[in-house]
Amino acid sequence: MFRSRAKEEKAPADKAAVTDSKQTRDPQAPKGRPTPKRSEAQTQRRSVASTPTNRKDAAKRQREDRRAAMERQRQALATGDERYLPARDKGPVRKFARDWVDSRFNVAEFFLPLAVIILVMSVVNNAAIKNIALLLWLVVIVLIVLDAAVSGIRLRKRLTERFPDQNRKGAVAYGLMRSLQMRRLRLPKPQVKRGERP
Repeated sequence: MFRSRAKEEKAPADKAAVTDSKQTRDPQAPKGRPTPKRSEAQTQRRSVASTPTNRKDAAKRQREDRRAAMERQRQALATGDERYLPARDKGPVRKFARDWVDSRFNVAEFFLPLAVIILVMSVVNNAAIKNIALLLWLVVIVLIVLDAAVSGIRLRKRLTERFPDQNRKGAVAYGLMRSLQMRRLRLPKPQVKRGERP
């Protein structure tokens, strides 16, 4: 008669909780999520186990990942592996522009050797040789500009024929910048020989 009502109200709830937890789930009933594959479960366990616990370990892991990515990118630049190339070199349009430039002779790629020869000629203490050096500077610059203009027009035409539906923005400038470099210094390394059609 003088018992607390709070105890009476708690008791049935406790009993219900105990009985609910002891109930077995029907084996045919869905559990609400698909069972993960063994490989997925193992990779998830590994990632949880290898997660760095403090800031120093996290920074070290980040440095190692960055170093590995740079190494993959360096090897890709040497071999032409599309998967790990930098964003500016990826895609079939950029690859075609590279191959097109590498398959031909460009005046601009000989600029550095010619510039050294012209500088040596301009140092010589002879007025006639200095005049020839000055004339050579002018001829080389005019040839480079003309070759770049013709190459740009031809490359744009080939890209339009080959890739009519793809984004070609910046591909001509990319090819012209590549033509200014000496062949052996180009990255990614040339994948075609001179005279070979891309």
